Amino acid sequence: MMIERDLHDGREDGLLPLESLALSDVDSFADLMRAMAKTSFGGRQLGEAFDILIEMAHDRQCFTVLTLSGAMTVAKQGRIVCEMIDRGLVHAVVATGALIAHGLTESIGLTHYRYDPGKSDTTLFQQGYNRIYDTLEMESNLNDIERLVRAVLDQHRPIDGFWSSARLCRVLGHKLDELDEGPGILRSAYLREVPVFIPAFTDSEMGLDVATWAMWKAFQAEGKDAPTLTAEEVFQAVPNFNPFLDLQQYARLIAASDVLGIMTIGGGVPRNWAQQVGPYLDITNHRLGTRIRPTRFRYGVRICPEPVHWGGLSGCTYSEGVSWGKFVPPAEGGRFAEVYADATIAWPMLMKAVFEELDRQASGVE
Repeated sequence: MMIERDLHDGREDGLLPLESLALSDVDSFADLMRAMAKTSFGGRQLGEAFDILIEMAHDRQCFTVLTLSGAMTVAKQGRIVCEMIDRGLVHAVVATGALIAHGLTESIGLTHYRYDPGKSDTTLFQQGYNRIYDTLEMESNLNDIERLVRAVLDQHRPIDGFWSSARLCRVLGHKLDELDEGPGILRSAYLREVPVFIPAFTDSEMGLDVATWAMWKAFQAEGKDAPTLTAEEVFQAVPNFNPFLDLQQYARLIAASDVLGIMTIGGGVPRNWAQQVGPYLDITNHRLGTRIRPTRFRYGVRICPEPVHWGGLSGCTYSEGVSWGKFVPPAEGGRFAEVYADATIAWPMLMKAVFEELDRQASGVE
């Protein structure tokens, strides 16, 4: 039996035609992104991410959250974050503690190094080099960061006696601005009054710095001789650190915002912690009887190589997040782009295009 097909014309059906990428017509990164939006696969997603970020930048009501995971500062991407903050494109940062700690290296005038494959990891350990894939962080750098954190903790006391990651990041940013030894995420965030949250704070060098500081203070106060103490005795002191201060501060910021946008580099704890705020407001209303206005992320751009089929949150789609009450459905105006790529490749090109376009528009150039 022959099946008759009703052949249609795509244009008549309102479909968008694609265009072959002509690099000879491309004069800027912004031009490249627009041209890629008319291609396919990851290129199209990157082009759509550009368009969404431009719309987010022009939406004056939009409160934009940047979430960061992976070794982005070790990979020398920290200045991109600084410029995003400096330009007012980011209103809150949620990051891993390791990313922020390694970023402090540049902020105090230190550096990272390229890994020499000829050296074994055993040799690297003996020589004080910590390897992150193809890059090295010197243990001496981390010791210098600890001295910075310790100095700040010695000089400052929170009003109510408790630290949170956002409170500590703010005073560290202030200190970095006073030292003026280099740019950095915390310094830019301090100057622009952008809070930086580290949900998994103890999973980082900074967390260990705060813990050892608290133990040392306890030893001093109690007159204990550290070399004579057992592990059971040493790991008793606990810092005055309350992560729920971060949770509530972030919830207040989100609840006060009319429009929400999120840009996620990688995934991990920062992504989930930032996104769970919608369900948090929902269950607060349900369980406490409050009438807080529900809020969802209207815009979303994610750059992450993690595929969805492994089942981890780092790879889950924005459409899946709609089912949790985290995102505005596309049918109701939600706009999302998901770029499955190494952020060190896609992110610099994307943000260069965004910065170019915003500068062009600000100058009035057609």
